[in-house]
Amino acid sequence: MKCIIIEDEIPAQRIVKSYIAKVSYLELIGTFNAALKAYDTLNSETIDLIFLDINLPDISGLSFLRTLKNPPTIIMTTAYPDYAVESFEFETIIDYLVKPFSLERFLKAIQKTQRIQTKIVEKEAEKPSIDTLFLNVDKTFHKIQFQEIFYVESERNYLTLVSKQQKLSFIGTLRTWKQKLPEQQFIQIHKSFVINKDHVDKISGNEVYIHDKRIPIGRTFKAKLFEVLDIHGK
Repeated sequence: MKCIIIEDEIPAQRIVKSYIAKVSYLELIGTFNAALKAYDTLNSETIDLIFLDINLPDISGLSFLRTLKNPPTIIMTTAYPDYAVESFEFETIIDYLVKPFSLERFLKAIQKTQRIQTKIVEKEAEKPSIDTLFLNVDKTFHKIQFQEIFYVESERNYLTLVSKQQKLSFIGTLRTWKQKLPEQQFIQIHKSFVINKDHVDKISGNEVYIHDKRIPIGRTFKAKLFEVLDIHGK
């Protein structure tokens, strides 16, 4: 599980980091001392779990959570147990750790998270395979076949979907759209691009070519791309 820490107290950051390091299936992607600083990572990475403090600079943890359209699983960390009741209005909050908390209590929260996510994966696997969706652009619903999508590009608050048949622009985030696409077929190769690996014609340097479109490969995404395409060497 990929996770981030949003916590403004350095000692608390160190404790959570040390606990995460003891769990083999947790990968710490980033640590932030203010909630707003985590937006870029949440938009560019698929984060499974956030360790979120409540009392933070600029905006509280709960207020920040209300701004997320598709929040990942949340474990709250705070020194104030009075917030517990308010925090459980959020479906994605699965546990509430009151500082200072022990490694044993931390591990119980992680195990609970793992059980819940395993159930979600099992339910998703039971769903029938879907190879199309309808995209609403300017009050017109366009039928999109996943296989015909070349890539999805993000620019500010807009996305552009380019397929064999059409090019459509609409409001949205790349993180949200990546979740709509079949994981085995689509891969993010840059903070602004998700591509259909079946349409890759060639890779030259740090660019992917899809039907004459040159798409940059982000440094942090290159290794994963080569792994998915089963390419050896750089």
